[in-house]
Amino acid sequence: MMKSVKFYTLGCKVNQYDTQEIRERFLEAGLREAAGSARADICVVNTCTVTAKADKESLYHIHRAHRENPGAKIVVTGCLVEQDRALVKRQAGVKFIVPNREKAGLAACVLKKRVVSGTGISSFAGHARAFLKVQDGCNNFCSYCKVPLVRGRSRSRLLDEITVEARQLAANGFKEIVLTGICLGAFGRDLRPKRSLVDVIAALETIPGLVRIRLSSIEAGDVSAALIKKMAASEKLCRHLHIPIQSGDDTILNKMHRSYTRSDYLGLIAGIKKHIPGIGLTTDVLVGFPGETGRQFANTVGLIKAIEPLRCHVFGFSPRPGTAAFDLNGALPPAVIRQRAALVRRVAEDCGRRFRTQSLGTREAVLLEGRCQDDPAFWEGYTAAYIKVRVRSRKDLTNSLVRVRLAAACRDYLLGTVLRYG
Repeated sequence: MMKSVKFYTLGCKVNQYDTQEIRERFLEAGLREAAGSARADICVVNTCTVTAKADKESLYHIHRAHRENPGAKIVVTGCLVEQDRALVKRQAGVKFIVPNREKAGLAACVLKKRVVSGTGISSFAGHARAFLKVQDGCNNFCSYCKVPLVRGRSRSRLLDEITVEARQLAANGFKEIVLTGICLGAFGRDLRPKRSLVDVIAALETIPGLVRIRLSSIEAGDVSAALIKKMAASEKLCRHLHIPIQSGDDTILNKMHRSYTRSDYLGLIAGIKKHIPGIGLTTDVLVGFPGETGRQFANTVGLIKAIEPLRCHVFGFSPRPGTAAFDLNGALPPAVIRQRAALVRRVAEDCGRRFRTQSLGTREAVLLEGRCQDDPAFWEGYTAAYIKVRVRSRKDLTNSLVRVRLAAACRDYLLGTVLRYG
């Protein structure tokens, strides 16, 4: 009987890309992917370690894989294994531990044979949008962040390799590609000659069938004038940027080893909005950094209100071993961190509601990804600015780009009426 494999993925878009690359190598080697509750012979757990919560979730999924697939070989990879290999090795059922830099050869290692195949990805299982990794690693070493310790220094993929992969994804029906990396804006600085994200975008814009190019998270210092100019002029690059704030207070930003001030960030956002009207902005906020006072937290809340993001990912400070902030004094009580996180989420929700409301009555292109899980009569997707939209239709609109009139605001999305298909 053909052997089967199952995947459990934690964490960021880069990890999701890495899992897809591993998946394709196993499938090319002749294995099948076990669906749903079906048991598998091999289970690959791609872990995350960005927070203490991520550590716990990664360990939970290792236990889950062992419990749900008795006798399976459990393969653990991803960021948790980089500094906690001994901990992972002690977990029941774990047969292989594969570090991040050896992920590409994971299938060959487990199967103990040469896997004759390509590299990269040609599809993206379970997604209407494909994530395309163009860069890995980070040189920033923010004081709270463990990622540079487990992902290594920044390194870029070759532009020709990226373009070939994007062409294959477009040929296989993916209309939108999301460019992603651990520090996306650092792409190309290590290449000779140097390259930039603008070069990647320009190359991908020529690909037939590719309708949209979207950027994942990018640091404030990496949003160049050239990138803003390209976004303002491009017909394919989505007018959406995810630019982490982390804090709105200069003292805390300095302790975080962030490379910008509150004023820098406000100036950047003002310039972006001036050149790209209607752009969707999303962000990350870290609350409860050691020593954060009520006034400093208020500065963060004020900055969020000033920029009015569409969406905000909020997380509490989590001391990570090996980072500069691990031993800092002034740890806040967990209850205070939870209260501050909840307040930021409420403020961000109000900002998102106001931003979405501004689009009511307009006509937008929406890439529909699939049926709504809570109401199968509706289809759900996103505008170029990353506004979530639902439309009602009896047609199968999976992976369809439709022209929609945005008619009503509902919770965290807008309700639209289809004006034109295709």
